[in-house]
Amino acid sequence: MSESILHYEEKMWQLFDISKEQMVDLSEAYYGSVKNSVYNEGALNTKTKRLMSLAIAIQAGCKDCIISQTSHAVELGATSAEIFEVCSVAVSMGGTLAWSKVLVVADYLNERGIIKIDNSKR
Repeated sequence: MSESILHYEEKMWQLFDISKEQMVDLSEAYYGSVKNSVYNEGALNTKTKRLMSLAIAIQAGCKDCIISQTSHAVELGATSAEIFEVCSVAVSMGGTLAWSKVLVVADYLNERGIIKIDNSKR
């Protein structure tokens, strides 16, 4: 992974804000009531919904979605064990392509200091 994933995340959110400014009506509709109704507490808590979204993001292969959902899950108290268990489910459904996307999760968690990659193993 060449670029710092945290730097990438910062740039991603800056570009996201610019795109929302350019598509105001869509942004207000989608990121207002739609997102709020989906991620509000209900039969499932918000952390569980974000973890589900992470599995879907891995399946979709969407790097920005993977970073966003991992970040949200961490903010909601998800542990690395919970996150990697979700990753395991995604890999069981998506094989090696999904596993390659789990590396984005691992890189993100490493840069956030949530996990530590032991470079002596390589």
